[in-house]
Amino acid sequence: MPTPAEIEEKFWDALKSDMTMMLGVVADGKCHPRPMTAQIEEDAKPIWFFTSKETEIASEAEGGGTAVATFMSDDNDLFATVHGRLSVDKDRATIERLWNPYVAAWFEKGKDDPKLTLLRFDPDNAEIWLDDSSFLAGIKLLLGSDPKEEYKDKVAKVKLG
Repeated sequence: MPTPAEIEEKFWDALKSDMTMMLGVVADGKCHPRPMTAQIEEDAKPIWFFTSKETEIASEAEGGGTAVATFMSDDNDLFATVHGRLSVDKDRATIERLWNPYVAAWFEKGKDDPKLTLLRFDPDNAEIWLDDSSFLAGIKLLLGSDPKEEYKDKVAKVKLG
């Protein structure tokens, strides 16, 4: 059975590989997540996102706020909900460090594009689920295994901040 630390490590590895999160700012009790490409550095925190200042999420993050991000790995074997703070970061050194051809494709004037906005997501805590294949779970159920008992060690609530 994996430990919470091992489950957290699997999360960071999967996010570095798959990179797409649904990210939204919580305002007035509502959150409208949208797909965003995560930029992860070696130490994993914070999680960075490039966007246009013309997007809703850029204006929502301008003053800083509570945010929620969800993640599902490409092979559907890991799911996560991450809570934290989202803000706009104008640090030129960070933009230089994170810049890549995929980001450049969205901004005609490159790193100097006036629409370019870097979002900083500082994760606080997460709930992470590991998933066995449904086929394997079905076989275990047929053989008398309790799915609730099997699954309880595949969920971790972790402090990320």
